[in-house]
Amino acid sequence: MAAKKVAARRPLKDELVNLPNLITYLRILVIPVFLWFVWRGDPFSSFVAAVLFTFAAISDMVDGWLARRMNLVSVVGKLMDPLADKLIVTAALVMLAQMGRIEAWLVIVILSRELIVSGLRQIAIGEGLVIAAGQGGKWKTALQLTGIIGVLVHYTYPIDLLVVSAYPFDFQLIGEWILVVSLAPSILSALRYFADFLAAVAQKERASQAGARRDAA
Repeated sequence: MAAKKVAARRPLKDELVNLPNLITYLRILVIPVFLWFVWRGDPFSSFVAAVLFTFAAISDMVDGWLARRMNLVSVVGKLMDPLADKLIVTAALVMLAQMGRIEAWLVIVILSRELIVSGLRQIAIGEGLVIAAGQGGKWKTALQLTGIIGVLVHYTYPIDLLVVSAYPFDFQLIGEWILVVSLAPSILSALRYFADFLAAVAQKERASQAGARRDAA
């Protein structure tokens, strides 16, 4: 049987400056500017903050797509991409809570879930376990990003919904409710990940015991 070829890893310098990772760095660098606009709090600044956050969310999809398309998936990217996401989401939630736009308990629940799942994921990686992300996690992310954008816009604007008159769209209220709704897939996906983690650990233990018995036979 022919030996399977293992792709050589690119030099660290090349990984650091490839296009997908440069986009990730840009997402991190925009955080102070984003927070400045959030802090100002007037309608124009709130709208700009929402646009910057939306740019960060879209660029997250773009750099991942480019990395796969250009065969530039790297160790640096695997580390920096989720870090950049968590940094800007955490910054947004903490700033919005400090400004009184969202309740502190909501931020605590959201961030606690992320820390717990991230910790489990690191343990799984250390044990050589592969646990696929579930659909619930994707729903959680979509709802949280949408909710944060709504709270960032904050103000009420008339939106033409193809009716006789424009409807007053309260972005703050709608954003808050979307964040509350996001707790359901957030908590359920965390429980599912924990269950999958325990199942993977048990399967690995059974495989290890079976191997030990074969060696002893």
